[in-house]
Amino acid sequence: MIVGGGALTTSDAATKWLTETLPIGEILFVRALVVSIAIGLILWRSRSFGALRIGRYRNIAARSVLAVVSTFLIVSSLARLPLNEVIAILFVGPLFVAILATPLLGERVGIHRWLAVLIGFTGMLIMVRPGTAGFQVAALLPVVAALVAATRDIVTRRISTAETSVAILFYSMIALTLVGLATAPFGWLPMDAGDIALLILTGLLFGLGHYFIIEGYRYAEATVVAPYRYANLIWAALLGFVLWGEIPSIWVLAGTPLVVGSGLYILLYERSRRRL
Repeated sequence: MIVGGGALTTSDAATKWLTETLPIGEILFVRALVVSIAIGLILWRSRSFGALRIGRYRNIAARSVLAVVSTFLIVSSLARLPLNEVIAILFVGPLFVAILATPLLGERVGIHRWLAVLIGFTGMLIMVRPGTAGFQVAALLPVVAALVAATRDIVTRRISTAETSVAILFYSMIALTLVGLATAPFGWLPMDAGDIALLILTGLLFGLGHYFIIEGYRYAEATVVAPYRYANLIWAALLGFVLWGEIPSIWVLAGTPLVVGSGLYILLYERSRRRL
């Protein structure tokens, strides 16, 4: 889980670097294309194309749309905000999952989870600082991205019994490739060899990151390994400092513990409740 998080955060850092010279749609087109080709090659070598069979097209379409929207929002956030701030704010995602679990999954949400959600959102508000002189509209992008990603994750949970993980990821990447390609008429720029190499690396790291995270969930319970995803904050702080000289603001340092603590509490509370 730690290695997977490091790969995904490094992919995000490389993507942020590329947004300084290339349009977002062009970046996402190449990155998604690399992942799609990699999945296709793996399936071809293993002769397991049956894994791409679709149970319900509506399931795949809904998940793909949410994946495209969340990805565009995340990359737009990376282009405008420090890496450590984006990653920290995105961790409100599990809190949105807790909120949406009732209307979308029919799960009962107790007072303990609601209190944790309230504390977590307090931490998010500290980082975003709405209504203050330091507020940036761009800071709302990762918040909306976290909400869309939470909806995507809940849809994924609902359809995972009918669709394979490979199919869900592959068709989401195909959708992202096509949407990225559709932005070509709006001002793509020429890429040099360095840009292409970095884009390929970004795609490979993105795919490897998801692979290691899936393997983490395969070898241990979600409540055991999920907390290690918060190591992404360490990766983001290190990469942000090395590449851009970013130092987390006092607001990020103050809000992050509340967001992380509330997320961990929800995980641990759900784990203890299952044991009972």
